[in-house]
Amino acid sequence: MKKVEGNDTEMPGTADMETINSGTTHRGLKPRHSQMIALGGCVGTGLFVGTGATLATGGPAFILVAFIVMSILVYSVVTTIIEITAYLPINGASMSYYASRYVSPSLGVALGWLYVYSLGILVPYEITAGALVIDYWDSPVNIGVWITIFIFVIVGLNFLPVTYYGESEFWFAAIKVITIAGLLILAFVIFWGGGPNQNGILGFRYWKEPGATATYLVDGPTGKFVAFVETLVLSAFPFVFAPELLLFTSGEMHNPQKDLPKAGRRFTLRLIVFYIGSVLAIGVMCPYNEDALINGGEGAKSSPFVVGIQHAGIHGLGSVVNAVILITAWSAGSAYLYMSSRALYSLAVAEQTPAIFKKCTKDGVPYVAVMGCSLFSLLAYLNCGTNSSTVFQWFVNITNTSGFISWVCCSIVYLRFRAAWNAQGRPELPYRSWIQPYGAWAAMAFFVVLALINGFNVFFPGQFTASTFVTTYIGIPAFFGLYLIHKVWRGRSDPWLYPATEIDIHEGLEHYYHYYY
Repeated sequence: MKKVEGNDTEMPGTADMETINSGTTHRGLKPRHSQMIALGGCVGTGLFVGTGATLATGGPAFILVAFIVMSILVYSVVTTIIEITAYLPINGASMSYYASRYVSPSLGVALGWLYVYSLGILVPYEITAGALVIDYWDSPVNIGVWITIFIFVIVGLNFLPVTYYGESEFWFAAIKVITIAGLLILAFVIFWGGGPNQNGILGFRYWKEPGATATYLVDGPTGKFVAFVETLVLSAFPFVFAPELLLFTSGEMHNPQKDLPKAGRRFTLRLIVFYIGSVLAIGVMCPYNEDALINGGEGAKSSPFVVGIQHAGIHGLGSVVNAVILITAWSAGSAYLYMSSRALYSLAVAEQTPAIFKKCTKDGVPYVAVMGCSLFSLLAYLNCGTNSSTVFQWFVNITNTSGFISWVCCSIVYLRFRAAWNAQGRPELPYRSWIQPYGAWAAMAFFVVLALINGFNVFFPGQFTASTFVTTYIGIPAFFGLYLIHKVWRGRSDPWLYPATEIDIHEGLEHYYHYYY
C-alpha cells in the first residue's frame, strides 16, 4: 500500500493494485452489454408504475418539469462517475473505493455499507412490485408463491458468471427499450386521435381538463407549490442508483476506459428520450385525477400507460404492457442484487469488511457476497402480513434518501478528485465533461436539500405516521453513524479530508494504460 506523506500509517481503502486485480471477478461484460445496460439497466417499475402516483400528485406539467430538472442533475452525477472511473478503472469498482482513496476511509466505509443495504432493499421492492403486477390478471395464487418464484429467478441469475448476467440484462434491457419506444409511438398516435374510442384529436386536452397542475395537502397557490415539491421528491425514485450501475459494471467491462464514455452517451439518450419522453407521453394519455392511479394498487392497474391504453379503448395491449412490467421487475431486481453484492465485494477488496466476501467462484462470481445480499430479498415476505402498498412505500422512502446521500457523496468525491488533479499537474483524462465541475456543485447542493425535505409531508396536520417518518429519515443518521463509528475506531490515522497534494491519483495507472492502450 502507498503511504501518505507525513503519516506513518498506510492509506486505508487503497489496497494495492495486485490485491485489487487478483483475478477474482472477471471482465466478462462485452461492449454491447455495457451499452444496453446504460440504456435500459435499472429501468424498473418506478418508471412504468410509480410515475402514476407522481402524476396524480402534481399533474402533467409538474411531473414533466420535475423529470427535466432531475435528468439534468442525474446527468451531472453520471459524468462525475465516468470521469473518475475511466481515469482509473478497477476490479470491484464502487464509489466507496474512490471515496476512501480521494476523500477519507470513513466516508468510503459509510458509503459502501449504504450501497449494500439500500441496493439490497431495492431487491424486495422489485419482487414486491412484480408479485403485485401479477394481480392484474386476478391471480388466485397467494402472493407468497409469486414472491418465492421471483426470489429464485433473481438470485439464480446472480450466481451465474457475469457473461450470462450481461447477456440476460442485454435482452431484458432490449425488451424495455423496445417497449418504451412503442409506448412513445402509441402516445403520439393517441395524441392525434388514433384510439378506437377517440373522437377527434386528443392533443393536450388533459392539460386543460382536469388541468396541467394539481394541489397537494392544501388548496390554492400554496397547495400547488407543495404539489411541485412532492412531485420533485417522488420523481427521483425512477432514477435512483441508475448512474451507479455504470460504475459497478465497469469493474467487469472488457475495456472500461473506452466503454464507459460510450455508455455515458447512451445514458444521455436514456434520460432525454425514455424518462422525459415517457412522462410527456403519460401526461398526454392519462388525466392526473384518474382514480386508478391511486386506488388501482401498486401493480399494473395503476400504471399511467395502462390507464391511458384503456381510455383509448385498445383491448389486449394492457396485458402486453403488464407482461413487460413483470420482466422489468425481474431485470431491475437482478441489477440491484448485482450492485449490492459488488458493493459488499468492493468493501472486502478494500479491506474494510471481512475478507470472506472477496471469495469468488472460478467463473469470477463473488458468491459469498451474493449469498449475503440475497438475504434482503426475504423482506418481500412482509407483504404476506402487511398491506402491500404500505410495505411498498417503506422501501421507496428508505431508498430515496439513500439515493440522495449517494449522489451528494459522488459529487464530493469528484470534487476532491478534481482538486487533486489540478494540484498534481493535470494528467491526461480519458473522459472530460463540459458540465464539470459546476454540475457537481449544483448536484451536491440540490440533493442535500432533497434529502432533508424527502419526508416533509409528514409534518402537515394529520399526515404524521411513525413508520413513514422513520423509513424516510432513518438513512441519514444511519449513514453518519457508520461514518463516525469508523472514524472513532481509526482515531487520528483517519483524516477528515486528504489534502489535494497528498491524494493518490497515480498508483495503478501504469497497469490500466499499458493494458488498454
